[in-house]
Amino acid sequence: MNPLILAVAALLSAAPASAAPDPRFDGGAGLPAPSAAEEPAAKTPASAPRDERLWVVLNAGDAQTRSAAANAGVSIEELRPGQIGGFATPAALARARAAGLTVLSSAPVSARLGSLGFPTQDKAYHTYAQTVAQLKILAGQAPGLASLFSIGKTVQGRDIWALRLCADAQGAAPSKLPGALFIGEHHAREHLSNEVPLALAGRLIDGRGDPEVARLLASRDITIIPTLNGDGAEYDVEGDKYHMQRKNMRDNGDGSFGVDLNRNYGWGWGGPGASSDPSDDTYRGPSAFSEPETKAVKAFIEAHPNIKVLLSYHTFSELVLYPWGGQEAPIEDKTALKAYEAMAGEMGRMTGYTPEQSSALYVASGDLTDWSWGEHGIFSFTFEMLPKSMWDGGFYPGTAAIASSIQLNWRPMLYLIDLADDPRRAAQGPTLTAFEFKPQTTETVR
Repeated sequence: MNPLILAVAALLSAAPASAAPDPRFDGGAGLPAPSAAEEPAAKTPASAPRDERLWVVLNAGDAQTRSAAANAGVSIEELRPGQIGGFATPAALARARAAGLTVLSSAPVSARLGSLGFPTQDKAYHTYAQTVAQLKILAGQAPGLASLFSIGKTVQGRDIWALRLCADAQGAAPSKLPGALFIGEHHAREHLSNEVPLALAGRLIDGRGDPEVARLLASRDITIIPTLNGDGAEYDVEGDKYHMQRKNMRDNGDGSFGVDLNRNYGWGWGGPGASSDPSDDTYRGPSAFSEPETKAVKAFIEAHPNIKVLLSYHTFSELVLYPWGGQEAPIEDKTALKAYEAMAGEMGRMTGYTPEQSSALYVASGDLTDWSWGEHGIFSFTFEMLPKSMWDGGFYPGTAAIASSIQLNWRPMLYLIDLADDPRRAAQGPTLTAFEFKPQTTETVR
């Protein structure tokens, strides 16, 4: 049996019988070893980050109980009937118990990570350097339309690259065209969230000969940032082993590393569902926008007020989420809420993902979409892509997940780009829903 299957099964073996693994679980996938082919890799910490995390299963049958677990510092990763599974430090688990939550099982993560290796067949996933190389190739394929530039640097000094497809502006220059922004890999271990926007950028460029794609490219300002958290993504595959890294690589000064970038945005920062403990996976950082990665996103969005729609790619759970995440109440603007519900419902139909307000899962503050909507009125969504659960592959679902996710997410991208001129019109009925573009098959350039 593949060592990854054995390791994950061992990690979760303490789970109750109701959570028995699905025999279809493929977890044999991995990522290629890091490469410095295109850019010098920034140095990782001299000593490995301290990892005291546990995989825990808790009784949690409703959003209120799930929110209590998130408030305790549990990083909720999957929902089961009446239960949740996720990562927690011993301190977070103690806080969960003190809050009255029932702990069904817990098992150390670090003891199992060493056996999570990278199968040689999984070379379709891109390291940071390979992502940069592919972005450079794509930019070169569409002169006059595509431009590649850095919006800032990570904690360890890696550039945060943005590929822009815009007919009336290059680089970071302002545009008069309606803007759409797509961002991947806030969370390091969610490598599929880099692959999808990277590949979809290529589809847009390949599709310039199609009249409908050409119309969108001529009339919209499209920016794609495939990987925001390049440091964490590289650490997650360091040494040809998985590390289950979620956060960036900030040295917290106490033996722990990392801030959860998707708890570090300013709208509602410091509220529920975002931990103040640096060891927790959902650590929100010392202040709003304390991290260079989130500062770079903030500066880019504020410099481009033409951005009207935004999509943040994540894994996993197969969900289409929209604000609010940091509060249970719905969006107050009824017209906007109707448009949000229509857009989420349509993109859910396209993908098979479940559409819902983010806080229906649990309340969590400081995320990108709450800030971009609350501060700037950008219609903002989070996609939790496949697989459905940890047993179906979790954060490492295999190479087959790339092609299927690209196909599922192509039409939602076009749909959002089309709506960038006026997202509220989604409430009036279908827009670009019947359109189906089938680009020529091309080999991924490594």
